[in-house]
Amino acid sequence: MATGRTHRPATRSRGIPEATVARLPLYLRALTALSERSVPTVSSEELAAAAGVNSAKLRKDFSYLGSYGTRGVGYDVEYLVYQISRELGLTQDWPVVIVGIGNLGAALAGYGGFASRGFRVAALIDADPAMAGKPVAGIPVQHTDHLEKIIKDNGVSIGVIATPAGVAQQVCDRLVAAGVTSILNFAPTVLSVPDGVDVRKVDLSIELQILAFHEQRKAGEETAAGDIGSLPAAAPRVETAGDSADQGPDGDVPAVMPA
Repeated sequence: MATGRTHRPATRSRGIPEATVARLPLYLRALTALSERSVPTVSSEELAAAAGVNSAKLRKDFSYLGSYGTRGVGYDVEYLVYQISRELGLTQDWPVVIVGIGNLGAALAGYGGFASRGFRVAALIDADPAMAGKPVAGIPVQHTDHLEKIIKDNGVSIGVIATPAGVAQQVCDRLVAAGVTSILNFAPTVLSVPDGVDVRKVDLSIELQILAFHEQRKAGEETAAGDIGSLPAAAPRVETAGDSADQGPDGDVPAVMPA
């Protein structure tokens, strides 16, 4: 069985922009839903709407994959599923370790979407001795003392950190030293890693704060609109002879020109 240690996705070597790579999972999710409904083809407009992007951007993204669709027909759904899965490296097995089996770590361990997308949870690791041997989502938790051996034995290159912020960097350092080159970080802290190691950060509190900002702005706009609506209408300006007389050669033209 192929593992993540011996096969790397080809996106960077083929010069696909990072922004495009970030959108490929969105397209794959939309395409998988279409495939499950036995939809054979899809237009760029329909797929773009399902993925939440505009169709021009979608066509540009697919051009990097060498897929241009057929005019009047659209894109072959099954072929695109295979093509994007291959580009993302999902046609092979990627063993993953999750470090930190608290509430979040346990929830991640039980997430059924990993297996269907090419990721196998190879081990659950926690520093609490009381957790050792305890099954979570059918997988026994192992102590952090064995972290390096677990990574080596399972050929792991992707690690998930779900620990408290205070120990996340220490865990990260051990993962990297053991050979992990990609890390998904759920700890509320910024990790420092050497060149060649990729980190993706997921911070739910930051996402909620961004949503709070937008809610506050919308509320402010509604209040401002209400204030404007309650202002009295401005009285019409009445032109007087004095007004006209005060205007110089470059002044405003009076509403009524004298005869």
